[in-house]
Amino acid sequence: MSWTLKVRDKFSAAHYLKEYKGKCEKVHGHTFQVEVEITVRELDRTGIGFDFTEVKRVLAAALPDHTLLNEVFPFNPSAENIARHLYGELKKTYPVKSVTVWESEDASATYAEDD
Repeated sequence: MSWTLKVRDKFSAAHYLKEYKGKCEKVHGHTFQVEVEITVRELDRTGIGFDFTEVKRVLAAALPDHTLLNEVFPFNPSAENIARHLYGELKKTYPVKSVTVWESEDASATYAEDD
């Protein structure tokens, strides 16, 4: 028996994709949406797996809001790489199942570790 908890947050940032040929090679911005899925196998005495407020606080602290992502990260800041990075950050505190990063309402990348 398990539950999947989900929390979402947004951040605004600019980036460009190095070694990419097309309009995304130029500096541009997004309001990124991030969704984190956490697997819970047990509930506490109040019937809660993890407090959503605390999960949101940890997620918010990991988000690089109002930055140029190329200056923040040592990797090419694609949605795929951002999802993998955030997964690693949140995995330090929670049993993360996956992290999805949306660059727009119809384009996203999800990172999950293979079992």
